Amino acid sequence: MRYFLLSRHLSAKRLLAIVRSHWEIENTLHWVLDVDLAEDASRARKDAAPENFGVLRRLALNLLHAHPAEISVRRKMNAAAWDDKFLLRLFA
Repeated sequence: MRYFLLSRHLSAKRLLAIVRSHWEIENTLHWVLDVDLAEDASRARKDAAPENFGVLRRLALNLLHAHPAEISVRRKMNAAAWDDKFLLRLFA
């Protein structure tokens, strides 16, 4: 059971849509960053390093998502690590 405090009245259907859209962000972006790019395992803690690495991770994720191959992000990462031509095609 969940309780929500709101500043205005919303129908149950609209509230459900809002809550689901919030969790969609968590499940699509943050989960991929945590699982595929191991963001939670990062040891960058000093100065601007966490923010800089976060920007680089999101840039890499955007490049991987933009590539038209119909394979998972993890498989695209492996393909880029194993094949220099595939890596260069990510930037093209």
